[in-house]
Amino acid sequence: MDAEKIVKLQREYYRAGNTRPYSFRRKMLETLEKMVKKYESQIKKALYEDLHKSSQEAYMTEIGLALSEISYVKKHLRVWMKEKRVPVPLVHFPAYGSVIHEPYGVVLIMTPWNYPFLLNLEPLCDAIAAGNCCVLKPSAYAPASSHLLKKMIQETFPPEYITVVEGGRKENCQLLEERFDYIFFTGSPEVGKTVMEKAAAHLTPVTLELGGKSPCIVDDTANIKMAAKRIVFGKFINCGQTCVAPDYVLVHKKKKEELIKFLIYWTKDFWGENPLENPDYPKMITEKHFQRVSGLMSEGRIRLGGEIDKGKIQITPTIIDMVKWEYKIMGEEIFGPVLPVLEYEDTEELLRILEEKEKPLALYLFTGSRKEKEKILSGLSFGGGCVNDTLMHLATPYMGFGGVGNSGMGVYHGKDGFETFSHRKSILHRGTFPDLSIRYPVYSEKKEKFIRKFLK
Repeated sequence: MDAEKIVKLQREYYRAGNTRPYSFRRKMLETLEKMVKKYESQIKKALYEDLHKSSQEAYMTEIGLALSEISYVKKHLRVWMKEKRVPVPLVHFPAYGSVIHEPYGVVLIMTPWNYPFLLNLEPLCDAIAAGNCCVLKPSAYAPASSHLLKKMIQETFPPEYITVVEGGRKENCQLLEERFDYIFFTGSPEVGKTVMEKAAAHLTPVTLELGGKSPCIVDDTANIKMAAKRIVFGKFINCGQTCVAPDYVLVHKKKKEELIKFLIYWTKDFWGENPLENPDYPKMITEKHFQRVSGLMSEGRIRLGGEIDKGKIQITPTIIDMVKWEYKIMGEEIFGPVLPVLEYEDTEELLRILEEKEKPLALYLFTGSRKEKEKILSGLSFGGGCVNDTLMHLATPYMGFGGVGNSGMGVYHGKDGFETFSHRKSILHRGTFPDLSIRYPVYSEKKEKFIRKFLK
């Protein structure tokens, strides 16, 4: 791979003006949509090979969401691209203001392995809509998906417009040495710091979609059976390897045993008595990740699961009770099918504890109390989340998705994605008459008094 050559080739293509017209962007979005539909069966096969995802899960969590994003962006792109008129102060008369969305140019999109198609295709869709050229760098941990993505892009788009660079850490480092106009990264906070450091050398703007320990709070007014059902869905889909999965549950002391009972009930209902024999149950991505998550189950009391299959690198959905904040499992993002359950009594104390933690990518609250909802949502900072559900806030193009603090910066999806990959250029359009003399030297007390009236 010659990273310098790739960037140079794309920059020349961008500077020729090829990507800017609406007609071109619309056509490329349609081409991207056709590509996804054409390769749907192969995408499902690759996802099964890398992560053991079932056909339905592959479509529901990757293919379908990508197609939904493309469809939404296509529908609204013309309006988003229009120059926007904005008011200006009277002191500028005669004048009007406008905001123009222009592409950044050549962008780098670096993605993880856990949703290897969705997390490439969604930001790619937004980058295309904004009029950029793009280099995609998928994770080497999902080789079947990475190889297929490269094949799909090579057969669909010219490399001077969109290209895929495969490889691991070496290729990542080579790409980050180049001067891109924008970098979009999804991954861990640790690698995110490196990306930001490298981007700083060129003053390249970044979006960082990271992770963290996303809490799930269940108070004593919640519908416990429904809460358990939706927590189990959000936690164990993709074998827990989801950046916005509920990392741990904080349940009111009065409802803990009832919640655990239903967590166990729904887990068995979804995956059976022996998930290791269920052909639709996903696996861990690598032996390394399998060993790390397996090592988190030694503290606390296992209420369900805890079984492993080293050959298939699978861990059964596991629910752990009697967990303390100082345990190892509470010191890092789990990113696997292990769910710790902690109890609380006082909301104010709970808020104090969570305020001291790093800001998470997501927070989930199950409650029937409006007062409790307002207290928790206004009292804690987090990227986004749901009330009485999990995960579903990221499955809509109508709202932006992103982190805050340690869980990331910047947003995408829908219009927010278009704006993320666009520079908003502000223009003041002035008339030539009249040209008031008060702003020009020579200055005087009389002129200052006149200016004060205009600038109040």
